[in-house]
Amino acid sequence: MAPVSILILTKNEEINIERCLQAVSWADDIVVYDSFSDDRTVELAEKMGARIVQRKFDNWSSHQNWAVENIKFKYPWVYYTDADETCDDQLRDELLSLNERCGDCSAFQVRRKDYFMGRWLKRSQLYPTWITRVFRPDKIRYERLVNPVAVVDGEVGLLNGHILHHPFSHGVGHWFDRHNRYSDMEAQDLIKEVAGRLHTADLFAHDAAIRRRAMKTLAYRLPGRPLLMFSYLYFFRMGFLDGKPGFRYSVMRAFYEFMIDLKVLEQKYIKDSDLAE
Repeated sequence: MAPVSILILTKNEEINIERCLQAVSWADDIVVYDSFSDDRTVELAEKMGARIVQRKFDNWSSHQNWAVENIKFKYPWVYYTDADETCDDQLRDELLSLNERCGDCSAFQVRRKDYFMGRWLKRSQLYPTWITRVFRPDKIRYERLVNPVAVVDGEVGLLNGHILHHPFSHGVGHWFDRHNRYSDMEAQDLIKEVAGRLHTADLFAHDAAIRRRAMKTLAYRLPGRPLLMFSYLYFFRMGFLDGKPGFRYSVMRAFYEFMIDLKVLEQKYIKDSDLAE
């Protein structure tokens, strides 16, 4: 069996959970970390042999920090995945042989392929983005309310396999509903991050997570962010090579940035109104 435990975050994922569990069926310690689903997610997961841990979701960093601090995993290594993701054969093989490659690392980063309308968004989804998904629970913590940043105590290695992500498995409407909620938390983070200091050196850091956070902080300071996001994804990143799915996704991402900006302006208006009183 693999020398790694599996952590799967869920909330109403009956449409995805069986495929996700089948993709990690080689593991003998699978934890479904559920936010009190009211569909058949828990029922299906239990039938397939997963153990269930439930906690009400508050925000991403708090939720994930609780998991690594409180869940008792069988193995010292954990592979974290969302229910709408699977791992390819290469990543599976790397996880199966993790003890042979861990060395002095406390975590490993993995690339992810995102799919929309049956097409891999190679250009318009910022590939390759390295994300920390394999880690020792006592060596990691998370920051930010949404799109959390992993802070690792120790060295971070790289795995060559891929996570296969299907973010539209619930439909486009669900994507908009979810990102409407995410934009609330992004706006809160944005207000704090823009007020903070931008460390220019972080833009060139070796750690991809630090570079991504610095780039996001820089982008938040620029005017016209929604248009800049579309231009960056569709033209600079050549998202047009992803065909119609690339164009549609680039527009959706720009609209997401527009929602964030509107909510930041709303919070500033409320704050100014309160001060005026």
